[in-house]
Amino acid sequence: MTTDIQDYSHKRYNILTGEWVLVSPHRAKRPWQGQNETVSNEVRPSYDVNCYLCAGNTRINGEVNPDYKNAFVFTNDFAALQKDSKSFQVNDGLLQAQSETGICKVICFSPDHSKSLADMNVASIQKVVETWQSEYKTIGKNSAINYVQIFENKGAVMGCSNPHPHGQIWSQSTLPNEVEKKDIHQINFFNKNKTSLLGDYLKQELEKQERIIFENDSFVVLIPFWAIWPFEAMIAPKKHQKDILGMNEQETIGFAEAISVLTKAYDKLFNTSFPYSSGIHQAPTNDEANTHWHWHMSFYPPLLRSATVKKFMVGYEMFGSPQRDITAEIAAQQLKELI
Repeated sequence: MTTDIQDYSHKRYNILTGEWVLVSPHRAKRPWQGQNETVSNEVRPSYDVNCYLCAGNTRINGEVNPDYKNAFVFTNDFAALQKDSKSFQVNDGLLQAQSETGICKVICFSPDHSKSLADMNVASIQKVVETWQSEYKTIGKNSAINYVQIFENKGAVMGCSNPHPHGQIWSQSTLPNEVEKKDIHQINFFNKNKTSLLGDYLKQELEKQERIIFENDSFVVLIPFWAIWPFEAMIAPKKHQKDILGMNEQETIGFAEAISVLTKAYDKLFNTSFPYSSGIHQAPTNDEANTHWHWHMSFYPPLLRSATVKKFMVGYEMFGSPQRDITAEIAAQQLKELI
């Protein structure tokens, strides 16, 4: 690719959302005098008597966690969506609102309080993947649920309220904003070309090898061309699959390996337990074919130059559009060297 894209300000197009990101590679050289985050070097125990998520402990609602050995799932004690919320609608001129119902769950990845996904072996991560599959299938069968969002917030800087390794599932009756955008762009491309939008994109990326971090027989780990966060990454299946239920057992191992490789590289980058928000975008559970969907998992880490320098979305990014300094190609090169 032309070196202009590494030297001069430009915009990059996100094919999944239809939005643009401003890239300013020359700004990566500027001196930093902004806020530095506090780095926690705390060594956590494998079991914390005060942790609501540790095996055998009592949660805030009085329920006792079982002595679980792998992944453990329970209904969120402080759910953002109510399963039995009253049905209502507000249409008052330009003031519009409608009720929203859903089911929220918590998934403990491991009974070991001290670990993150980066510290777990592939076999243990595969157990988490299989739990995601089970929950997506079970919750998705509920006629009141049309979308199942699986995600993880890792680290206090990402708003994680408990350091125990865990993720969440928020499922609801309508499509969330980001999913709806991706749904529209994927179906438009599929109807026109009869192929998967993300699948065609992956073929181009695999051919160019400019942003690929890692690949195995089933999965690709890369920095998307349109990435917003400094070390944003995506894991996607090489095969066209609409959701995570399309994986066979061998592919779940490949997915677990991809997660392991990426999270370990993250931790090595700045020699810290790397914070991020990650999430899986996949087909809605609305009883439609949804063959236009190609599922993928995205990681959005906030760290920019070191363990103490955070990327903030402020100013122009709040009022104009997202902006990044380090290019996707440079970020991919840095992470690839750590694998």
